[in-house]
Amino acid sequence: MQEFEFVVAYEAGADRLMDVFREHPSLSVRSSACYTDDSSMWRMDHASGSREAMARFDETFLDDTRCNECLNAPDCNTTREYHVLDRQPRGRTVYTFREEVHRCHSVPHFVVDHVGDGAVLQSHRTDNEYRWKALFPDEQPVGELFDAIEAELRDGLTLELAHLTQSGNWSAETRTAHKLSPEQHEMLEAAVAAGYYERPRETTVEELADELDVARSTAQYRLREAEDAIVTEFVRDAL
Repeated sequence: MQEFEFVVAYEAGADRLMDVFREHPSLSVRSSACYTDDSSMWRMDHASGSREAMARFDETFLDDTRCNECLNAPDCNTTREYHVLDRQPRGRTVYTFREEVHRCHSVPHFVVDHVGDGAVLQSHRTDNEYRWKALFPDEQPVGELFDAIEAELRDGLTLELAHLTQSGNWSAETRTAHKLSPEQHEMLEAAVAAGYYERPRETTVEELADELDVARSTAQYRLREAEDAIVTEFVRDAL
């Protein structure tokens, strides 16, 4: 198997959704599943961030009159549906279904068009970057794929091939991110933002529990479970 990673970088004002990420550094969106064929795309995204960031995310990402994927134009005339499957104060899980993807030039469409069946896709959006990772059978024309995507980028967008490697195992970071529940994500993000992992610590479990309006025992349990998952995956990755 071969793995490559493309990074699309956005200048300020080039994309309304990516401007929300710029305005709210806490906002992060990872896909746990993304599938596409020559006519449709369906995916699961997990968003996390501050309450203010999530409000702006809802307003922009869930607007079905605009496109969150288009590389060649801010919007395209395709059918799209968004369903919020889980809603937390600092997190969302969103199912997306899009039709007529051949009319909307996006990274998943280009991958399927050039690589063909068998590609596995994951993505991560934060700050001004939309990072795509693909796992696919060997001896595929990645250079042609890069050129095809780059040729369709509108003004304000740039493309970089982050890496191209042989791979039989995806990163511990990606595996761990998908194992954590929205509640665990929320707890970790609140802990980091409040300085729980600073030395000396700038907050306590009790204060985190109060901020998230949960019992102290619940906060402690979520932190411990999340930390156990992270440590286990990163140690496993090093073996």
